[in-house]
Amino acid sequence: MTTTPPYPASHGLLSGKRVLVTASAGAGIGFATAKRCVEEGATVVLSDVHERRLREAVDEFENQTGQRPLGVPCDVTATDEVDRLFETVVAELGGIDVAVNNAGLGGTKNLVDMNDDEWDVVLDVTLNGTMRCTRAAIRHMTEQGGGVIVNNASVLGWRAQEGQSHYAAAKAGVMALTRCVAIEAAPHNIRVNAVAPSLAVHPFLTKVMSQDVLDDLVQLEAFKRSAEPWEVSNVIVFLASDYSSYMTGEIVSVSSQHP
Repeated sequence: MTTTPPYPASHGLLSGKRVLVTASAGAGIGFATAKRCVEEGATVVLSDVHERRLREAVDEFENQTGQRPLGVPCDVTATDEVDRLFETVVAELGGIDVAVNNAGLGGTKNLVDMNDDEWDVVLDVTLNGTMRCTRAAIRHMTEQGGGVIVNNASVLGWRAQEGQSHYAAAKAGVMALTRCVAIEAAPHNIRVNAVAPSLAVHPFLTKVMSQDVLDDLVQLEAFKRSAEPWEVSNVIVFLASDYSSYMTGEIVSVSSQHP
């Protein structure tokens, strides 16, 4: 097992950018991404469906970074809430340069044991929620003359894993959505890409997957460890920055796992 590398220094990659990150309350990829964006010079808005957790995240974010972000509750399964989220951010910040669509819902259950509601809720949050946020972002970014969207997919959009048919189908849909919308958005100077992490362990993940399964997945990774959430966030920051200016419609694997 290799040790976790040191936390990276900041280089101002997002200086002056206005960034919205959904599902950014808590200790997962969303919060880590928001933190990295601020460290790279951005102004960040946090959003989450859990209002209490969002308030706590805003306080913790201020403690860690010295900057108090705007926090806007939003349920990505409701179109009116998504539209209101983007309208609020535009009204408060004057626009949105980067939208990181991080909201997703997982679980572990074989398809034969799954009912329609269990399938539908994962698809609605993970795929449809990403669609709603992407649609709203494109509408606002078209008006302002451009922007960047980064979606959070998963290597399960490519790879098979028992008990993950609903989540894998949703993430494969996020990949396809990203590629198709990127072509539609390109004439408006909007780039749309996605990251596909393999395994970034955080407290929320341990609630939907057993420790035995997580331990087995770690052994598939070349470094014999899971990624830190901020290691995924580094790639999101790259895709959000001008360093990836020629990239659109790409799905970037954040993984050390063999095919």
